[in-house]
Amino acid sequence: MNLKDHIMIGVVGRMVRKYKLTFIGILAGGLIGFLYYYFIGCSNGSCIISSRPLNSTLYGALVGGLLLHGTRKNNQKPINDNANEP
Repeated sequence: MNLKDHIMIGVVGRMVRKYKLTFIGILAGGLIGFLYYYFIGCSNGSCIISSRPLNSTLYGALVGGLLLHGTRKNNQKPINDNANEP
């Protein structure tokens, strides 16, 4: 492995650690979306999301990722606008 490979592994590793909950949400949401299509989905094609497995899987992944992305901890300190006032 050269230096470029080590840098890429480090960058990817940090990204995975930082967005771990988001990735879990995407995978779980995609699975739930597919299961929704398989067990409940619309058979006549009139339902936009649940008429095809790709649509319901992608929609579930999007919703799962967004839901768990919002639960990440924010390590930034809040800005105190009144810090300079006596």
